[in-house]
Amino acid sequence: MVALYGNALFSASLDNTGDRFLLSAIEIKRVQLSNTTSAKRKSQFGQFLTPERTAAFMASLFPEADGCCRLLDAGAGIGSLSAAFLARWRSGGFQFQQVEVDAFELDHELIRHLSSTFAYSHHSNNGLVVTIHEADFIEAAVDSLSGNLFSVPLKSYTHAILNPPYKKINSHSAHRHLLRQVGIETVNLYSAFVALAVALAAPGGHIVAIIPRSFCNGPYYRPFRAFIAERAAIRHLHLFGSRNKAFKDDAVLQENVIIHLECCAAQGAVTVSTSTDDTFSDLATHEHPFDRIVFPGDSERFIHIPTSPEKQDSEHSSMVRYTLDDIGLTVSTGPVVDFRLKTHLRDMPDQDTAPLFYPCHFSGYATTWPLTGSKKPNAIKRNTETERWLYPNGFYCVVRRFSSKEEKRRIVASVVDPEMFDEMAVLGFENHLNLFHENRAGIPKPLAWGLAVFLNSTAVDERFRRFNGHTQVNATDLRMMKYPSRSTLIELGVWAMQRDNLSQSCIDEKIESMT
Repeated sequence: MVALYGNALFSASLDNTGDRFLLSAIEIKRVQLSNTTSAKRKSQFGQFLTPERTAAFMASLFPEADGCCRLLDAGAGIGSLSAAFLARWRSGGFQFQQVEVDAFELDHELIRHLSSTFAYSHHSNNGLVVTIHEADFIEAAVDSLSGNLFSVPLKSYTHAILNPPYKKINSHSAHRHLLRQVGIETVNLYSAFVALAVALAAPGGHIVAIIPRSFCNGPYYRPFRAFIAERAAIRHLHLFGSRNKAFKDDAVLQENVIIHLECCAAQGAVTVSTSTDDTFSDLATHEHPFDRIVFPGDSERFIHIPTSPEKQDSEHSSMVRYTLDDIGLTVSTGPVVDFRLKTHLRDMPDQDTAPLFYPCHFSGYATTWPLTGSKKPNAIKRNTETERWLYPNGFYCVVRRFSSKEEKRRIVASVVDPEMFDEMAVLGFENHLNLFHENRAGIPKPLAWGLAVFLNSTAVDERFRRFNGHTQVNATDLRMMKYPSRSTLIELGVWAMQRDNLSQSCIDEKIESMT
């Protein structure tokens, strides 16, 4: 704990013009720090400072309130979020008689900037008390929650506004051990901070946080989703349409979501808003019943974020309800990790080699191999060291693991046709591809085509984007999806193979006619 500001320290008043000056000054400092702080240091702390307009939007999501406010800002940085919250208070958006702020920041180099932010804030807030903790928030929160006699107990917070650090937690780390003491099992600092904020909140307390969308799905975040669902209601979700704009000054290629939670409250409808970027110039808002956010009976508690008020066909289609196990298929990540097998790779095929496929070998449904002028090798030597990484020649459906930000679809599927490699017994798939197979062998041609066409449909892409915020498409994501039956996929494949042109509109019309 490094500073305690009382309400008698400052007496000068600060009007709305002063608020604008303060927020603008904080924004200038944020941009300066973003441009001058090394990537290594940003990675060390996992913290990316919140832009001014995003901070103001987050502060606007809290409902009007009066009485005494106890505000938590964990991972406070230079104080952008607290400043936006306090600016709303000064402008009359809240009717608090007093605001007590606990701001946690571990980076010593940011403490003086944080102190300056709160010093300015005191000019017009006689009811403001701020405590800055230069401390590890996880350690402090766990000590307080577990009743450590030697710790300073934290208050039950009525409000929390968070831009927590984004950094993985090692399964054997001290942080992981501490979190387990208070019943929190999670894999990233950002979800740990949100879970602790929920645990520290007073009944009816409100939490607004900007975090990566990755918590919405996947097995690693299942305990975190369960923890939140048992203790809070989701009130609002905001999604940025462009996944590199929320923290553009830091070149963060991560899809972020702003989430508003109310603790110890009954779950009701959820407001979902979207904007292309942090200008919020095209802000669109819709209200959805909770069963469109978390599907009834879903043990995984995947969180879907609808981007339109209308239900997509894939949401209510009885056709799309089968697992990969049901249709007898498996999806795996390409097993050839090129840097580990570098000595066995060849630029072009020669004697005793097998074709090696990278994403660059696929364009639409077509395969171009070998690819001349490519920086990637086209073949892998076939020998005792590589044999176990190769698949028998056959039809496969492949999906790129990584899509570029310019890609119209997140899922991009193609078909591997063995007729192009008649004389080749085996094929190699590099690690940036996922492939659908049947007991580690090829699949029937119509099934491969039907699967690729289904995955390339707009309905599937929209449904996938609703619960996946990664910049990649992992085999686990594809494994969790639901599909049409095997016979329906084969029927779709037969139709596709008879078409000269598989345009997007043509595919979407066909999928719609089958639902």
